[in-house]
Amino acid sequence: MTRTHIQGWKPGPLHLILVLVLMQLLVTLFSNGFVLSFDEAMWHYIGRNWFRHDMVPYTGGVDNKSPLIFAIFGLSDKLFGVNYWFPRVLGTLCESVGLYYVYKIAKHTAGKNAGILAISFYGLSLLWHTTGGKYVSYTETYSQTFIIAAFYRFIISKDKKDTFISGFLIGIAFGFRLTASFAGLALFIVCLRKSGRDTLMFCAGVLSGILLLLIIALLAGIDLHSIYTYMLSDNFGSGSATDHDWAWRFHNLSAKFIYSGMILFYPLVLGYLFIKKKFDLFVLWLIFAFIGINAVGIYDNVHLKEVLPPLALMSALFVAHFIKVYRLSLKGVLVIIWIVFLPNLFEPIGNLKRLVSGTKEQSPNYCVQPYIKPDEGDLKKLGLWVKANTNEQHKVLVAGYGAQVQIYSERLSPSIYFNVTQTEAAKKRFFEDMKKNKPDMILVPLYFDYRELVDPHIQLIIDNMVAKDYYQDQCMYNYTIYRKARR
Repeated sequence: MTRTHIQGWKPGPLHLILVLVLMQLLVTLFSNGFVLSFDEAMWHYIGRNWFRHDMVPYTGGVDNKSPLIFAIFGLSDKLFGVNYWFPRVLGTLCESVGLYYVYKIAKHTAGKNAGILAISFYGLSLLWHTTGGKYVSYTETYSQTFIIAAFYRFIISKDKKDTFISGFLIGIAFGFRLTASFAGLALFIVCLRKSGRDTLMFCAGVLSGILLLLIIALLAGIDLHSIYTYMLSDNFGSGSATDHDWAWRFHNLSAKFIYSGMILFYPLVLGYLFIKKKFDLFVLWLIFAFIGINAVGIYDNVHLKEVLPPLALMSALFVAHFIKVYRLSLKGVLVIIWIVFLPNLFEPIGNLKRLVSGTKEQSPNYCVQPYIKPDEGDLKKLGLWVKANTNEQHKVLVAGYGAQVQIYSERLSPSIYFNVTQTEAAKKRFFEDMKKNKPDMILVPLYFDYRELVDPHIQLIIDNMVAKDYYQDQCMYNYTIYRKARR
């Protein structure tokens, strides 16, 4: 390529999306010790039981997620067995669709330069550790892609059909994550401003999307009351994932939105508000997405993905305006954005180097004090050991937060609560299941997190069980392994 060609080259949307997709694959496939993350292991376990053992969600394992994500992981197991890469590749492809529609929204609103900038802001921030960059297989990825497509369809709408489709897409997004309803509220408010007909068609679209998913769930044999219980009602109150005091919430809110890379967006958003001087659709989108994150109140890294599309769009529109007014070079501005917003790639690049060179990290000394929590790679090894030392009919209980060991063991848990859930209803069901289904093997952690985080009553039940009906076999990876005593 000649110097003239280089100087005349302009970055296109597909070029940027391709680069960002490759970066996303590097981040997600070469992180976490090449194993399923804790959450992925839960969803894979439930999906595997669904596709492999015909145990529909909430009968073969419980988590507070949608059957849609279990289906993705069940398909992954059906095609490739227990693996971590397929859901992440599929999530990356879905994310690239979201990137494309962010470009389309910005281009429609303010021209191609704004679209190029929006791809850069959104794509790079998706890769940050702060926003759960390596967890591309999570529900937020799918929900946000449908939300972005819904906003695009709404923005370009010319008739009631487009408004209906926009609502329908929000309904599908709601099926992945209930917090999609907050983004839907932003569109609903704008519909109210436009006309009653638009409002009616949008609501009809939302209800149609949700109704379609409910019909599919019924046809699959999933109990609708279980969906309500496990996706909504059991997620609030004592012992639930959202059971945190205000001090904890404020600390985590600050950590995610103040002491992180998220602050890079704030001057640009303020600039956007200054030039717009009104609360338009993008501002409403940001406000309601932020409310949704606070309504859940867990402040998990991946939850921040919900505010990234409006943040990226507002930033892109402001910078595009700035470039136009001051006649700046788009390429020069892009270089600055990519330098400032570029994620830390040391972990995936380091893992890639170790994989290519064949270098192995030395494992710590296990089963000696102080007992440390095993890393994810060693949890996989423990699960594979359990698989090799039990048969397919054996039930295995991994006490505490043992989803990764459970999934790699490819053994069923004696309870639908194969991973600790500490609401009153969950504890009651766990105790009932344990009375009816005595596991053939029990693994009890020795490390501090188990004794500190798991309800003492649950620990006591398990301790009494192993003392009465089991013998200690050995210790591996800081888990004491018990086998059922023969009578």
